[in-house]
Amino acid sequence: MNDSISDKDKKDWHKFINSTEKLPNKDFKNQKNKNLKVRSIDLHGYTLDEANKTIEDFINKAFSENINKLIIVTGKGLHSKNEKDPYVSKDFGILKYSVPEFITKNASLMNMINEITDAKIEDGGAGAFYVFLKKNKIIR
Repeated sequence: MNDSISDKDKKDWHKFINSTEKLPNKDFKNQKNKNLKVRSIDLHGYTLDEANKTIEDFINKAFSENINKLIIVTGKGLHSKNEKDPYVSKDFGILKYSVPEFITKNASLMNMINEITDAKIEDGGAGAFYVFLKKNKIIR
C-alpha cells in the first residue's frame, strides 16, 4: 500500500475543509421521521367501493387528528377474482391501482395530502403505499 497522498487528493481535501457549503445532516433527517404520527390500514378483502369509502373516511379522520403519515396496504392483486373473468382487465378494480387513483382524483382529499409514494418493503412494498398528510391548521 502506498502511504503518500497525491497532490489531487490534497487539493480536494483542502477545498473540502475550506468550503462553506453545508452538508446534509442525515441525523436530523432520521430524527424528523421519528416524530411522525403514523397510522395504517389494510384493505385486503375489500371490494373497490368499500375500499374507496373506507379510505376517504380514514384520510379525513387522520387529517383531523393531525396524523402525518398513512400506510395503506392494498395487496398486489395476486388473488383477485378479476383474473377469472375474461371480460375484465386484470388491472381493473384491483385495489393496488384503483385506490391511489381514487385518492388523486378526489380534490377534497388531495387538499389534505402533500405526497403519495411507494411503500418500503418493510411496510408492504409493492402491495402498499404511503400518504403524507399536510398539517391541519384547524384544531378540533
